[in-house]
Amino acid sequence: MEKRVVFRSKWLPYLLVAPQIIITVVFFFWPAFQAVYQSTLLQDAFGLNTQFVGLDNFKSLFADENYLISFRTTAIFSVLVASLGLSFSLLLAVAADRIVRGAFAYKTFLIWPYAVAPAIAGVLWGFLFAPSIGILGYVLKQWNIPWNFLLNDNHAMILVVIAAVWKQVSYNFLFFLAGLQSIPRSPPESSRDYHSAKNSTEYSIASARNLKYRLRVQIKIPTAHRQWQVPPRT
Repeated sequence: MEKRVVFRSKWLPYLLVAPQIIITVVFFFWPAFQAVYQSTLLQDAFGLNTQFVGLDNFKSLFADENYLISFRTTAIFSVLVASLGLSFSLLLAVAADRIVRGAFAYKTFLIWPYAVAPAIAGVLWGFLFAPSIGILGYVLKQWNIPWNFLLNDNHAMILVVIAAVWKQVSYNFLFFLAGLQSIPRSPPESSRDYHSAKNSTEYSIASARNLKYRLRVQIKIPTAHRQWQVPPRT
């Protein structure tokens, strides 16, 4: 029999959710509304004179070639980091979920990169791929692969994507691993499907069905966050 919570007062549920609603309105909806409204205004350098210009700011923005280049760079960066990061994270989570001996050590090593500050991660990968002193830069040079991210914008994009994916894999790994471990291991039908497919390629497909919600979250939130991390131009 399903148990349900019954509130004696009809106002109590609204009172309980009121703090969260207030925080959401004050810190999310109101700033978003202000941003949209101010985008239709034109102010002087000191903010003393304000003029309503409607959509003229957007017309100027989309007519700017530099902005279009930045928009394209941001879109490419976001798509690459999201697709590669999610793919590697899901692969590692499935592999870690299968490990029985030494599982804690493997999971700890996979989570560590998330604790590294973004600035440190950038310096680390910059040194590794440095054309003159970097280990990976030296390996590429020995393989006769031209590489210099300081002069080539495509090389710079590749380096930034690698660093961002390396940082993002650990974060996504935690969510995917939690989703895989939440799959029931008891006798119900879903669990029987889980165990029968665990040692085959169908295991990954069966497990992915249980990660739909986490997958949507991992696409939306990190993608929105990366809009503020990507450099304007490469």
